[in-house]
Amino acid sequence: MTDPVLRISGAGLRLRGRDLWHGLDLAIASGEFVAVLGPSGSGKTTLLRAILGLQKLSAGSIRVDGRPVRRGNDRVGYIPQQRPFPLGTNMRARDLIALGVNGTRFGAPIPRRGDRARVDALLEAVGAASYADDPVGSLSGGEQQRLRIGQALADHPALLLCDEPLSSLDLKNQRAVTSIIDEQRRSTGAGVMFVTHDINPVLASVDRILYIAGGRFRLGTPDEVLRSDVLSELYGAPIEVVRTAGRLLVAGIPEGEPHHPHHDHDHEEDAG
Repeated sequence: MTDPVLRISGAGLRLRGRDLWHGLDLAIASGEFVAVLGPSGSGKTTLLRAILGLQKLSAGSIRVDGRPVRRGNDRVGYIPQQRPFPLGTNMRARDLIALGVNGTRFGAPIPRRGDRARVDALLEAVGAASYADDPVGSLSGGEQQRLRIGQALADHPALLLCDEPLSSLDLKNQRAVTSIIDEQRRSTGAGVMFVTHDINPVLASVDRILYIAGGRFRLGTPDEVLRSDVLSELYGAPIEVVRTAGRLLVAGIPEGEPHHPHHDHDHEEDAG
């Protein structure tokens, strides 16, 4: 057995007088895909910030690749939400990838031998080779998000942190981005922690789910966690998990819980 790429032990985080979560134990193995679900304000992104060394825990510890967390850890790749570059951004796609390859060095990035080959390999890996020399401002949201994945993979990370990387993408691009991340974790052995508000696009890739709600959490396989009885206990109110047309829906989120932006008045949402 190899050591986990991420080990969270007895972790707790308290913000503004409220416990987001406490007593959190989680180990992610090499190549494992863990989805993190829960309502807005439950502490999903804050957990990623703690792993990135940007948020101090109230209790417990986090280790990445066997070492304590720290800012700027090149063993951690980070894929943010999709936010479009301005139309006038003239930086080429390959230049954006190159920032991940050589931009972490002190001073002006001076290309090293092999840097261009690495950039080309990353462009190919994320399916961006055909627009490598196009300005990033002219690219679609899905094309830009492929480049962010390429940046995150530049240092051969042991752990990929994905903070709702599918938001604002259409279904086709959601599938494409998910496929790239899934393929990379299988080929490189990187563990994946994937924060999402909708489990459906990644369900086929997920090994385990960490579901956080109301200061509590449940951890297990999708079949163990995405059940009416489990989520009802987690929320402290009746919750129904519905499987329909190959999708999962969660209905009955309590009025007092922070809601996702796309909740309708019946409080029915895609799982997560």
